Amino acid sequence: MVASAPEINSMNNAFLVSTGVVALGEIGDKTQLLAVVLAARYHRPGLICLGILIATLANHLLAGAVGLVVADLLNPTTLEWVLGVSFVLMAGWLLIPDKLDEDPKPLHGLGVLATTIVMFFLAEMGDKTQIATMALAARYDSIAMVVAGSTLGLMLADVPAVYFGAKAATRLPLKLVHGIAAALFAGIGLLSLASAAGLIWA
Repeated sequence: MVASAPEINSMNNAFLVSTGVVALGEIGDKTQLLAVVLAARYHRPGLICLGILIATLANHLLAGAVGLVVADLLNPTTLEWVLGVSFVLMAGWLLIPDKLDEDPKPLHGLGVLATTIVMFFLAEMGDKTQIATMALAARYDSIAMVVAGSTLGLMLADVPAVYFGAKAATRLPLKLVHGIAAALFAGIGLLSLASAAGLIWA
C-alpha cells in the first residue's frame, strides 16, 4: 500500500523534528557526558559508538512503544492536552544543565561493547531524550520515523564527543543550543494545546 502525500509529509516531519530536538537536547546531557567518560576510560571509540547505537535503538524503541500505547489509550483531544503540557514542561527541563551523578564504575567481566550498551541503556532510562522520544512517538503516531530520527540525533551529538572528548561536548554555547531545543518543544506544545482547545486544526 502506497502512503499518501499527507502521510509521507507527516513521517518526514516526525523524522526531522525528532532528529533536531534530540540532537540539540543531547548536547551537554548526562548521556553525552557518559559517552565522554567511556571514551576516556577505554580508548575504543568505534566499539563505544556501536554500543551507544545499540543501546539507543533498544531504549528509544521501548520509549516509542510506550508513546504509541499512551496514544491508543487516550482520545485525540485528551492526547493533545497531555502532549501539549508535556512538551511545554519538557521545554523547561531542557534549560536545566545536566551532570553525571557520580563517576560510573566499570562493569567487571564485560567487554567494552557490552559495558557501553548496559551503562548507556541504563543512563538513558528516564533521561530527557528518552522522554522526548516517547512524547514524539505519541504525537506523530510513527514509531519508525521517530526512533530513526531520535537515534540519529543522539548519534550526531555523541559521536563527536566520543572521538574528540569533552571539547566537542562543550565547544557549542550550551545555553543557546538548549534554548533552541526548548523553543522547539515549547512550539510543539503550544500547537498541541491550541489544537486541543479547537483554535487550530493540527
